[in-house]
Amino acid sequence: MFLIRLALAASFAYVGISSFTNPDLWAGFVPPFVASVVPVAAFLKIHGTFEVFLALWLLSGKAQAVAGLIAAVFLFVIVLFNLSAWDIVFRDVSLGLAALALVFGKSGKST
Repeated sequence: MFLIRLALAASFAYVGISSFTNPDLWAGFVPPFVASVVPVAAFLKIHGTFEVFLALWLLSGKAQAVAGLIAAVFLFVIVLFNLSAWDIVFRDVSLGLAALALVFGKSGKST
């Protein structure tokens, strides 16, 4: 399970940090209804902070089923609101399924 957590954490950390360092790359993925409520720049900072937090949580191994469920929901919501970018977000489906492995996989110490 450690490798699954590491893979998910790497993805979340990269996107989270990148949303701070290069927000223009990610602005197009913000759904219009979100952008009409919250400025895109502010949303990306909130979103990026959450992703970095989630990456650290996944790496910690604490409550991995809960972290996995949150990661899976997060990823599937991204896919749902960006179906028009399927050639990019299809990877999030695989990552979401990997996150579900943390939820339904064998519990206990992971190595």
